[in-house]
Amino acid sequence: MKEFSEEYLDNLRSIIQRGDTEKAREELATLHPADIAELYQDLDLAEAEFLYKLLDSEVAADVLMELDEDDRRKLLEGMPAEEIAKQFIDHLDTDDAVDIIQELDEDDRDEILSHIDDVEQAGDIIDLLKYDEDTAGGLMGTEMIVVNENWSMPECIKQMRMQAEDLDEIYYVYVVDNDYRLRGILPLKKLITDPSVSKIKNVMEPDPVAVKADTPIDDVALDFEKYDLVAMPVVDSIGRLLGRITVDDVMDQVRETAERDYQLASGLSSDVETDDTIFTQTKARLPWLLIGMVGGLGNSLILGNFESGIQADPTLALFIPLIGGTGGNVGTQSSAIVVQGLANGSLDIKNSARQLFKELGVGLINGCIISMLVFAYNFFKLGAGHMATTLAVSLSLMAVVLFASVFGTFVPLTLERLKIDPALATGPFISITNDIIGMVIYMAISSALLCSL
Repeated sequence: MKEFSEEYLDNLRSIIQRGDTEKAREELATLHPADIAELYQDLDLAEAEFLYKLLDSEVAADVLMELDEDDRRKLLEGMPAEEIAKQFIDHLDTDDAVDIIQELDEDDRDEILSHIDDVEQAGDIIDLLKYDEDTAGGLMGTEMIVVNENWSMPECIKQMRMQAEDLDEIYYVYVVDNDYRLRGILPLKKLITDPSVSKIKNVMEPDPVAVKADTPIDDVALDFEKYDLVAMPVVDSIGRLLGRITVDDVMDQVRETAERDYQLASGLSSDVETDDTIFTQTKARLPWLLIGMVGGLGNSLILGNFESGIQADPTLALFIPLIGGTGGNVGTQSSAIVVQGLANGSLDIKNSARQLFKELGVGLINGCIISMLVFAYNFFKLGAGHMATTLAVSLSLMAVVLFASVFGTFVPLTLERLKIDPALATGPFISITNDIIGMVIYMAISSALLCSL
């Protein structure tokens, strides 16, 4: 990513204010589309629009795809539908065009589609819009080279040349039968090394890795990683070739998913950016803060019910943060491991029981070590006169660690079964629940020991 100095930005703004289009074009000609998109973040909307109109259509389309979603929406809002269709959609691959159109209102979609000159491209876009955006079908493009398994090498090369004219990149050559069902992949090396009389089906690599159109994006990403692919074909339920997904599209989707999960785990109820309005950010943050407030009030009620125990030995109050903090940390650790395992495929939902027992074992070991250390500290610090408190804190820590380990594992596994994003389990939900349960455990054990000792 290129860094733009204040001096550079001031000079560029001066060029824009003078309306010096030639000088502005010279500056833009030295920049990559991704750098131009980055540059737009440092300019206001009017300045960005001035520069954008100086770009040729292909570069403008590339820059549009590199822009942040909010910046892209602002830029498109002031443009007529015909200009969007002619300047951008006509120069984008179908998968990128679908991404742009999905961000617009339904009325705007229809108007833009009506202005696309290439009827075949418009039809492909309409077909892709039918797929859920979180599936392979919603991510795929239709630009690819396809050959028939019964063609000879000379015919194949002729058809490849014709199809390649409209492609920016060629990843694979896909081989289909007469019913357009995917049969294999033709390595480009074969075009050079094999005799020209050979039929494609005799030299192709059969049974390529492919995904169905309704496959979730997370599973697609795992296949890309597992098989080290740069592109993957997409087929329908009977194996007919529909399109292909490229690794850059998958990486973009993985990044967006990771950002969404991170925000969800941080207690944000919706996707927000640093430049969002105060109202938008407040609306995203407030729900979990209110839930946390309710949890805090719940803890105060619990303490109120055990007020007599604290009055009997006020030292108990000193260890409330230790109990709550330890339970929250253990629960977050357990849930984070499970969520990560579900995300990268190393943990199968079928192995839930085994994972629960494993976490129980880990919790038992960690609980014993922490409890013993705290017991030794309290024994020498508080003395024999506070043996009930010393035992209560250590036993409570053991119980809280065990509960938090199991609960932190159980919740994301349950959410996964219910088709709810398990990242929710790594956020405030675990911390708040563990705080409340941990307090109940601590107060119950403390009361019981104070009465008996």
